[in-house]
Amino acid sequence: MSTSAAQTSQSAQPVQAFSCAGLSVEYQLRTGPLRVLEDVAFSCAPGEFLSILGPSGTGKTTLLRILAGLLAPGAGSSVMFEGAPLAGPNEGVAIVFQDYRSSLLQWRTVRKNVALGLEGRVAKAEREERVNAALDLVGLSARADDYPWQLSGGMQQRVQIARALVLRPRVLLMDEPFGALDAMTKGQLQDELQRVREVTGATVVFVTHDVDEAVYLSDRVLVLSGTPARVTTELDVDLPSPRDQVTTKEDPGYLRARHAVYQALKGAHE
Repeated sequence: MSTSAAQTSQSAQPVQAFSCAGLSVEYQLRTGPLRVLEDVAFSCAPGEFLSILGPSGTGKTTLLRILAGLLAPGAGSSVMFEGAPLAGPNEGVAIVFQDYRSSLLQWRTVRKNVALGLEGRVAKAEREERVNAALDLVGLSARADDYPWQLSGGMQQRVQIARALVLRPRVLLMDEPFGALDAMTKGQLQDELQRVREVTGATVVFVTHDVDEAVYLSDRVLVLSGTPARVTTELDVDLPSPRDQVTTKEDPGYLRARHAVYQALKGAHE
């Protein structure tokens, strides 16, 4: 192949939302160094829904913090965002945490919580337009002037998601966002997230302990295991969209994927 043909072939390769290679993380404790992640390698395509599972303590949240640019990986690690080295927080990436109560400012209305990331950055008219659009997207327009403490847990998590969406990110990083919610509310928000993703086209990297949730939502599932942890299983989830809490979970493909993930997690604990 000629040099020009090779360059054309390389340029034709799609740019990944994230691409990690040789990723490691080590914490310095009083008792000595603790290596949490080692030689982690994976990529995430634009618009993909990627879930990350693994036993407690395998560094799932640490990995998410690295992708958010909030934590620097170890020497020799390669972390790329949209084809360029990730060197810190990026405006194209927003993160949603599990603990919505601590994340929201209880003395500010829903509207003002959602507007927080835009204050001092965009004109008032644009800020109001973007806040209204984000609230409409998560179904909270009617509660815009209420305070977080007046809302249910599920609604408070919707506020946190709207606060991320108002930034118009290309990537949503979500750290067990529905873990503290009851089963019915969790199912409703899973379906809401599907709709948000369809409307926005955002890439989603989703950390969860819930196998059913991961299989139901994802295009692909990664399992972290070991000490230090690395990616030990990668599973494509080939299910029709949009997905439904009843019919999808009765689909033989869903049951096969669920079984495969459980087996991978079982192996991770052994």
